[in-house]
Amino acid sequence: MFPPVSFRIVTHWRLKGRIEDVARILSDPTAFPRWWGDVYLGVTVIQKGDASGVGQTVDVHSKGWLPYHLHWHGKLVETAVPQRWVVEATGDLVGRGVWTLTQNGGVAKVEYDWRVSTDRLLFRLLAPFFRWLMISNHQWAMAKGEAGLQRELDRLAA
Repeated sequence: MFPPVSFRIVTHWRLKGRIEDVARILSDPTAFPRWWGDVYLGVTVIQKGDASGVGQTVDVHSKGWLPYHLHWHGKLVETAVPQRWVVEATGDLVGRGVWTLTQNGGVAKVEYDWRVSTDRLLFRLLAPFFRWLMISNHQWAMAKGEAGLQRELDRLAA
């Protein structure tokens, strides 16, 4: 009756800094709750990856400003750090996130292409009427990430 809900949301960040530093911070998801704590409530490594990190799997507890929480796993499936890496999501969210970083002078440009679906009943019921609200929730979460990452870059540079 209510099919799974799919989203493709592309986010663009512009950060003062180097992509190598951005990639180093984003490559440590267990630190996300420290600098992106409005969204990431907990991240725990449940499987170590190979020498390049491929295969590392983390258990994630996250939220937005809407009153629900998400529990999912993120697995690193491809890496070409610092330019690109791909995370596969399973659990409350199923799909892929692709991080792409480019340097433009003193600005690190970050693109996050998030393509996920969910079959949670709440999302399936709300999506026909409030899809825009669910997308706004994700955009809020990503804005918190951009601000937190810039603060983290500034802290590390000091």
